[in-house]
Amino acid sequence: MSKITLLDGSIGQELVQRCADPATPFWSTSVMIHHPQLLHDLHRAYADAGATVMTTNTYAVLYDRFEQMGDLGVPIPQIVSMALDAACATRDSDADAGRRVAGALGPLMASYRPDRCPPPDEAERMYADSVAHLAERADLLIFETMASVEQVEGAMRAGDASGLPYWIAVTVEDFDGTKLRSGEPLSDLAPLLSQHQPEALLINCSRPEAVTDGLDILASFGLPFGAYANGFTKISEGFLKDAPVVDALEQRSDLDPSAYANFAMSWVDKGATIIGGCCEVGPAHISEIASRLRADGHQII
Repeated sequence: MSKITLLDGSIGQELVQRCADPATPFWSTSVMIHHPQLLHDLHRAYADAGATVMTTNTYAVLYDRFEQMGDLGVPIPQIVSMALDAACATRDSDADAGRRVAGALGPLMASYRPDRCPPPDEAERMYADSVAHLAERADLLIFETMASVEQVEGAMRAGDASGLPYWIAVTVEDFDGTKLRSGEPLSDLAPLLSQHQPEALLINCSRPEAVTDGLDILASFGLPFGAYANGFTKISEGFLKDAPVVDALEQRSDLDPSAYANFAMSWVDKGATIIGGCCEVGPAHISEIASRLRADGHQII
């Protein structure tokens, strides 16, 4: 049987759902500032469900995004510190649990918009301050929802410069998991691996069916790999507009914890050793995966 790293699930989307405030382009960041206990409670819920990696609520806490949308009246370093406080408190609450904190960094400019991606050398520079803030207390970095080869290269450059282990998570087309959202084949990532040192490759924020299609390609790269899918019907045209809000996306009705765990266990069968959930995948889903893993004799690390 395998040793499996169990990620948590949705952070930003789950915070929005747990809060009565209306969704905004700053969505989960605003919730964290005004209702910090919700984030502490959410990390605790994922730990209780069996997750061993606490992901910081910093996906969109990037200087370029704040420049586009204004600010929230709180400096970015302070916002990152709030996110780290919550994740690290859960990590450190049980020294024997072996939990880690993953500092999350989303794509620059916008999600699912590789057409707005800066060149890799510029991306490395743009990520530098956010990476430095997270590196103060995170155990690793995870660059999430990378939608093109160029985005991946920029993230890898920033990861190499960070001094921390880092994972790269890519997002694939909704109905063809062999392609990045840019339309480029997932296999086009292979040449980057001779130049950069990611610790693992994952597919995230994509339909679980598409994840399944793409994992065989990740497996061929020779690195630890895994996945954490979303629970959206698809990424809508409305969400691809400037300054989108999360309620432009529709939740699926057929991905209860049991159904999602079926997908996750099929990924383990393919050799995935890092699994979890993205948007619309909550603590109940992670708890079900943990139960299935243990029942099948896997060790959660």
